[in-house]
Amino acid sequence: MRKILSWIAVILWMALIFKLSSQPAEQSGKLSTGVTEINIKAIEKVNPSAKFNIKQFDHIIRKNAHFFVYLVLGIFVINALRRSGVTGIRCIVFALLICILYAISDEIHQIFVPGRGAQVKDVIIDSVGAAVGIGGDLIRNRINTH
Repeated sequence: MRKILSWIAVILWMALIFKLSSQPAEQSGKLSTGVTEINIKAIEKVNPSAKFNIKQFDHIIRKNAHFFVYLVLGIFVINALRRSGVTGIRCIVFALLICILYAISDEIHQIFVPGRGAQVKDVIIDSVGAAVGIGGDLIRNRINTH
């Protein structure tokens, strides 16, 4: 049952990524601008004298979102593979491969979304996020088993 639930988590997370990537540029921009404004307000409460270039900060928020979403995907994928009996270096390689291929397919998908496009830089950010998630999960497992 845990194996099935693990793969369901992977599929649902991939569906969320697909849904977010399906948003036209205008809608996606509104979402990230909203998140940026919330972050700026929170920072200004802590440091009222902080000054921000909203466009630049929005760009940082968007790229961090790429990183974080794929970090979580990496954790979900390596967990599902492990529960499916894949171990060792094969587990790591397969997890990375699944995440990288999904990142590539996600960027290709965005070519067909109004106002969006594919960016190699985003695939790299996504892949690094997945690698950090996978690596972090491996470290957590080693700590928990010792």
